[in-house]
Amino acid sequence: MMELLSYTFMQRALLAGLVTGVLCAVVGVYVVNRGLSFMGAGISHAAFGGVALGVWLGVSPVLAAIAFCLVVGWSIAWLSLKTQVREDTAVGIFFASTMALGILLLGLIQGLRQDLFAYLFGSILAVTPQDLWIILGCALLVLATLALWGKELLFIIFDPQGAAVSGLPATRLYFLLITLVTVTIVISIKVVGIVLVSALLVTPAAAAAQLSQRFGIIMVLSVIIGVVSTQGGLLLSYGWDTPSGATIVLVVTALFILASAYARLRR
Repeated sequence: MMELLSYTFMQRALLAGLVTGVLCAVVGVYVVNRGLSFMGAGISHAAFGGVALGVWLGVSPVLAAIAFCLVVGWSIAWLSLKTQVREDTAVGIFFASTMALGILLLGLIQGLRQDLFAYLFGSILAVTPQDLWIILGCALLVLATLALWGKELLFIIFDPQGAAVSGLPATRLYFLLITLVTVTIVISIKVVGIVLVSALLVTPAAAAAQLSQRFGIIMVLSVIIGVVSTQGGLLLSYGWDTPSGATIVLVVTALFILASAYARLRR
């Protein structure tokens, strides 16, 4: 184990997994309670279009994906709030169109296709120092925002009408939540990939909700499950020579099944 930790690439991978595990677990609690799981899946798949756009333009794929997915997330939120289009319908529309854009750009890009597929399925062992700084910076920004506005976001999640009546800017807070979810998803795609990142966002919170009804305890349990999943999945994938993103998701899924079984036996 100590020999494994002596490798610089493994140190970066473990740190990236730790940060994204904590961040996805924290933000995932808000996602699950607000019913934004399908929104998260839609935004994660939209990231493929953003990554492809970044590669095509010759800019950072992660930063391009953040900007692209913010536009997509805000557009979905605006359509669901200001028009007759249901939120799940808007997600379905952007889910397909942004993936189609990514595939179209993939056909226009000469070379570098392997990098795009690494974003699709995750490549945590290939996390660069630049990737790590982006992950750390964005994670600190998201967590700091939640520290400042977490209670207000909880208010609009559990009682949106009461929040609006009390004078809170419910619409702006909803857009803020979408922004936090979007940034969390995009910076996590290098760890588990575009295809699987929504599972890392939703499953730890869903597993924690099986074990407690109190928000604070759910938050703590979700973080523990998220960290155990990313660190354990990474070490298992290295030892078994399996894809890291898929192994992490299977570990967190196994923890969800165990939590559900325990909750059922306890009841």
